[in-house]
Amino acid sequence: MAMTYSTKRCRSGSSGWLIACLGLPLLFIQIATSSMAEMEKFPFYDTAKHGWFWYEDPPPETEQKNETPEKPAKETTRKIPSLSTYTIDDVWNMHPDDFQKLLGDLQKKAVQYPTEQNILEYLTMQDIARRKALAYTHAASYVTQKYTDIFHMNQVYPIAEPGVTARVQLQQEEIADTIREGKNDHALLFFTSPNCSFCSKQHQILAYFEEKYGWLIRTVDISQKVDAAARFNITVTPTLLLIRRGKPDSMPVATGVISLSELERKLYQAIRSLRGETTGDNFMVYDFQKGSSLDPTSILHTEKQPWQQSPR
Repeated sequence: MAMTYSTKRCRSGSSGWLIACLGLPLLFIQIATSSMAEMEKFPFYDTAKHGWFWYEDPPPETEQKNETPEKPAKETTRKIPSLSTYTIDDVWNMHPDDFQKLLGDLQKKAVQYPTEQNILEYLTMQDIARRKALAYTHAASYVTQKYTDIFHMNQVYPIAEPGVTARVQLQQEEIADTIREGKNDHALLFFTSPNCSFCSKQHQILAYFEEKYGWLIRTVDISQKVDAAARFNITVTPTLLLIRRGKPDSMPVATGVISLSELERKLYQAIRSLRGETTGDNFMVYDFQKGSSLDPTSILHTEKQPWQQSPR
């Protein structure tokens, strides 16, 4: 870009004489002129107090008014059911969840508007529910009687008086036999303390037990045998604990005073548990009840499940 220098003699008093005399480029003149214009537009001395780090507060935001007013939310009208829209077959074969909901809705409608029609519909639904429950009861009785080889609970847990007597006798005989057999490799630890007012009562019951079965019962005073109490975590007296010879396992029998019959039953269950003859899911099942409906796990050992059998 070519630059032109002026060599014309400058006259005194002429504006811009200094620039002309020095022969500055025309481009510099334009820059200087624009800078002066900017300075005139933003005079420094008028805004000097701002400094380099002055920040103006932003102008407050004006709230925008909605030209169209918000419409109020429409109130949802609750749909009130009516039994007249269903047939008896529809209600009778209705899914239980839907049946329960319809019954509840009709009840609320009858309470809110106790008219003759509303109450009649609700009572009709109640009558249908009663009949459905009765129908299930009859059907369940029919199935259990028809499939007696599967649901033979009455065989091992009769409700007639002669059957109840026979059942109790079987239980007592099984309990007594197990306790007599267990005395050879089991023993009872009787934990007491000097300030235990119940221990003497339990001691009298244990005396009858020793005389009846000939068991070995060892009394342990936890105030003197602190290590024994800590080993078995005994903090309450009286406490009865079953141990097995040559085995580290133990089984609590009772805490507090218990009767002789209760002691026999709990000891029977504890012996069978330490022997591994029972687990948690069949802990209370007697031997004569195994494989029956009272044995929870017996169904797991059935080759053919009840629902897989052909209807008779």
